[in-house]
This record gives sequence, structure tokens and C-alpha cells, in this order.
Amino acid sequence: MTSLLHSPPPIRWPAEAIWEAVAPGLPGFTGEVLPEIDSTNSELMRRFKGAPGRPPQTEPLLLVAEQQTAGRGRLGRSWQGRRAGSLMFSLGLPLAPADWSGLSLAVGISVAESLDPLETGQARHAARPRIGLKWPNDLWLSTPGGERKLGGILVETASWGGLRHVVIGVGINIHPVVLDAAAETAPATAATLPVAPGCLQELDASLDAPEALLRIVPALVQAVQSFEQFGFAPFQARFAARDVLAGRAVQLSDGTQGTAHGVTEGGALLVHTAAGMAEVTSSEVSVRPASPPPAREARPC
Repeated sequence: MTSLLHSPPPIRWPAEAIWEAVAPGLPGFTGEVLPEIDSTNSELMRRFKGAPGRPPQTEPLLLVAEQQTAGRGRLGRSWQGRRAGSLMFSLGLPLAPADWSGLSLAVGISVAESLDPLETGQARHAARPRIGLKWPNDLWLSTPGGERKLGGILVETASWGGLRHVVIGVGINIHPVVLDAAAETAPATAATLPVAPGCLQELDASLDAPEALLRIVPALVQAVQSFEQFGFAPFQARFAARDVLAGRAVQLSDGTQGTAHGVTEGGALLVHTAAGMAEVTSSEVSVRPASPPPAREARPC
């Protein structure tokens, strides 16, 4: 009886509404919700690659996890999602763009616009929280108190027999993240005090994980299909409207310093350095604002 009393309420996912919105434009599309998995990206990669006795899955699939135990981010970082407190999903589908450059940026644009739409020509407003994008795959929440990481994107591909699938993983903090006890009780100064990541309910207190998923997925499918046909160039101006690095001092992982100047039509980060303008494309490059100091990051999905 005790376990029943303390069982968490079921999460009501809008599976049918998402299928109705997506399936007409993406034949074969299905969705699945798992109570727990190591990583939605890892699971989709396993399914698309197949295994002995199990053929590769070729149909488009949305995989949602209520709990992740081994979530993965860029450069192998880990991220532990929380049931109901985080939105964790991966979208997998066949894709054959002429150029893959900028796909993670296009995904970020779509997610940000779905959760925080801007009117045409609307500029950043310091008094209103809004979702910005940090090259190459982070969602940032901008508030009057500063900028904090809201979520992350991880794009992977699997190929066999001339067919290539893309797996797009998205992880977003829905509820406030409570820092671990050690971080909260350790002696700290104003300069070293850890700052909790941002959460979606700071932007809209009515948003929960199912509603966020419903807002994101149909538009994301359309954005990915548009990217396949036209590449990143049509997304460039939309990224610029939310670019949190533009005009700021940055430092690359190799120690190079400079000023960020937006992105190219191919999605490369432009950094003006002492040696001139550089186009940063490597997935091994980590870019962090050099001033002001960044808030403590939440790990991407």
C-alpha cells in the first residue's frame, strides 16, 4: 500500500496528437514512450544499425524517455534526465541532405522558436526571458538576471547499405534544477558560487514536458525536411536573432581568443582573432563566453 501511495502519477503524453500532426508529411512515422532507458539516442542508434537476428529499423521514429540513466551530450559528456523535470527525446529518420553542415543549429532554431516564438523583426527585450542559441548545440535561457543553459542537442548518424539515418536528441530542463548538497553547502564566494541551470517554467509556468513535446516535434520534423532540401542558408538569419555569442569575447578550446561574429551560410562560427577572421567548424571546439563568466552548465541530452 505504501508503494502505491508514493507512486508518481502517470505522465500523459500527447502521442496521438503528435502522430496526427507528423504522419501525413512523414510516412511510416511512429512514436514510443519508454519509462526508462540508458539514452534515447543510443537506443535509436542500436535500432537503426540492427543486430544479429534483428534487421535495422528503417521507419521514422520518435522515442521519448521518462527517465534516462546514461544520457549523452556532445564530446561524450553525460546528462541525467529527471522524470517530469526534464524533457528527453530523440527523433530518428532517413535523411540525405547535400551538406550536413549546420543541422544542429537548424534543430536549435526550430526548438527555440516552438517554445518561445518571436514576432517578425522582434528584438531582444531585456525584461523578458527568452530562449537564445549558443553555437553549436546549446539552448540558453536569457533573463534580466543573466544567461543560463536550458538544454542541449546531440545529432548523430548511422549508415548501412547506402542509407543514412539521422538521430536528433534533445534534452531540456522543465522544472528548476536543484544543485547537489555538496555544491550548496561548500564554502563559496560570489565569484565561485554555482548557479543552477535555467528551466522552461521560468519562461512559461504552464509548460510541462508533454506540452513542450507537442509544441516541438511537428515543427522540428518540418525544419529537418526543409534543411534536407535547402541546407542551412535559409536558417542563418533566424539563428542570428537568437545568437547569444554575437559580438562577445570568446575563447576556443585551443586557447585562441577573439570576438564572435555570427555564423556563415554553412553554419560555421565566425571568430575574429588576432590572425584575422576564422571559421570554426570542428566538433572538437568548445566555445565559452570569456566575459562575463558563464553560469554553471546543465549537461546536454
